[in-house]
Amino acid sequence: PVTAGSIVVPYGHVIGNEKWRGSEVAQRLQGKLIFEDGLGLVDFHLSNRTCILLISEADLVAGDEFKRRLVRFRNASSLRGIVIVEKTQISDQYYLGIQKLVVLELGMVLLPVANQGEASQLIIQLVSFSVREQSRDRGTNPFLCKQHAQLAEPAVLQTVQQIPGVGKTKALLLLQQFGSIHQLCNVSINELEEVVGQTVAQQIYTF
Repeated sequence: PVTAGSIVVPYGHVIGNEKWRGSEVAQRLQGKLIFEDGLGLVDFHLSNRTCILLISEADLVAGDEFKRRLVRFRNASSLRGIVIVEKTQISDQYYLGIQKLVVLELGMVLLPVANQGEASQLIIQLVSFSVREQSRDRGTNPFLCKQHAQLAEPAVLQTVQQIPGVGKTKALLLLQQFGSIHQLCNVSINELEEVVGQTVAQQIYTF
C-alpha cells in the first residue's frame, strides 16, 4: 500500500470521501472504492501523490464554496490535485470561469465530464494509470523503465495530436522538445513558436 499522510491507498484502489456514499460515482466504482472519513477537502485519493476534487453540477449552481475549497487545497497541499467538473447544459455558463481559476490561477489539471457516470470512468482510467506509474517507480532496472516509457508514448502521442493543427510530425517535435504533456501545458507561446511556428503555436496555446 502507498500512504498519503495518514491515508493508505491499497494498490489499484481509490479512497473516497464519505460524502459520496450512495452516489452514482460510488456505485460505478464498486470493488475499487474504499470509504474513509476525514479526507477534508479531497473527494478521492488515487495514490499517495494524486487526488481528485470532484465539482458536481449542484456545487457549481450553489455558488462559490467550491472555489474556496480549491484555493484552500492548493495552498495547503503538496499533493497533485486533479479537478473533475460536471459540465452540463445547466453548468456550462460557469465553465469558463472555472477553467480560468483552476488552470491559469491555480495551475491544476481540469477535466470536464458530462455526468457522474463519465466521472467514474475517468477515475478508473486514472487509477490504472497510477498503478502503472507506481509499478514503474518500484522497478529500479533502468532498462525496464525505458521499456515502460516506450509503451506509454503512443498514447501520449495520440493525445497531443488531438490539438487542432497538430499532426504526427508536430506532435513528435513537441514531445521531443518538451518531454511531456504536463510540460507542454506550461510553456510560453514564444517557446512553442520556436518549435512549430506562430500559427500552430497560437492554436496550441489557446487549446
